[in-house]
Amino acid sequence: METLNNILNFEIFSLGDYTVKVSKLVIIILIIVFTKIILWIIQKALSRKNKFTTLDTGTSYAIFQIIKYVLYVIAIGFILENIGIKVTLLLAGSAALLVGVGLGLQQTFNDIISGLILLTERSIKINDVLEIDGDVVKIQSIGLRTSKALNRDDISIIIPNSLITTSKVINWSHQSQKTRFKIDVGVAYGSDVDLVIKILEESAFEHPDVFNRELVEGRLMNFGNSSLDFQLIFFSKNIFRINKAKSDIRRIINKKFAEHKITIPFPQMDVHFKSNNSEIGNNKFI
Repeated sequence: METLNNILNFEIFSLGDYTVKVSKLVIIILIIVFTKIILWIIQKALSRKNKFTTLDTGTSYAIFQIIKYVLYVIAIGFILENIGIKVTLLLAGSAALLVGVGLGLQQTFNDIISGLILLTERSIKINDVLEIDGDVVKIQSIGLRTSKALNRDDISIIIPNSLITTSKVINWSHQSQKTRFKIDVGVAYGSDVDLVIKILEESAFEHPDVFNRELVEGRLMNFGNSSLDFQLIFFSKNIFRINKAKSDIRRIINKKFAEHKITIPFPQMDVHFKSNNSEIGNNKFI
């Protein structure tokens, strides 16, 4: 026992009146390990699926992130107190410095506050598909300052949280897991309108990503300058990879149009030249 006390009271280093002993180092390690264990237990509890749990992945992640940040702040406070630094005195003495740092890191603090808003408000969650500044991305993680997302080219994008909270953001996944999409196509005048609508709807039916064939609808939208303009409307759960599904449906439409000899016209313009023979005859050439 005496040997253990000697080890714990062994001074690692000293600076003036301040000394760091092995006992303080052990306490710091125990605080870190204890915090990690608590976080692990909380994470397992939130991710466990049972009949009493109604939390989805995004909600569980947001709750865990908030708890993690709170526990880390408490752990850092205990560590500072353990090594002899009074947190209250530190905050009071560095108030002026914090004001200066805050002015210099205003955007960083803005991102941090925005991160807390995203985690607490939960309007945006993990795996949500967002449209930000014309770019469609899937949220992979929401951090305290930035969020990580994946675009349709499988490129990771780091997004400042303030951009999400202050910009106009379309959340394709907010209301439901399925979203309505449109495909526009024009056919030549004289085509059978009912047949075209039937082909459009059948083309959508054949694709596995189309949700609920009863919601598929073909419409005659307009009489264009060179074509009859149609629109195919369908619902799909494959929101993030919808461009691939749209391409497949267009290929099916094109194949069926060719089988039924329905043509897709290209813009045309007729130009008529009117000549004035009398003026040409009166011209004199020198």
